[in-house]
Amino acid sequence: MPVEIRLDELLHQRRMTLTELAERVDITLANLSILKTGKARAIRFSTLEAICRELDCQPGELIIFTREE
Repeated sequence: MPVEIRLDELLHQRRMTLTELAERVDITLANLSILKTGKARAIRFSTLEAICRELDCQPGELIIFTREE
């Protein structure tokens, strides 16, 4: 898939668990898990903003585009 979510990498770098992030962002663990596995079809800007705030990152660090060869 050309659009990848790098949530695992950012969580690991920040030494934060998915559960902790879910609590801080006020999103269900299930929905955050769907995002983390790349199965989400959309993300609200408010959710993206909250994740970036808590992980101290830019959207481009969380969501990347790669060309398929």
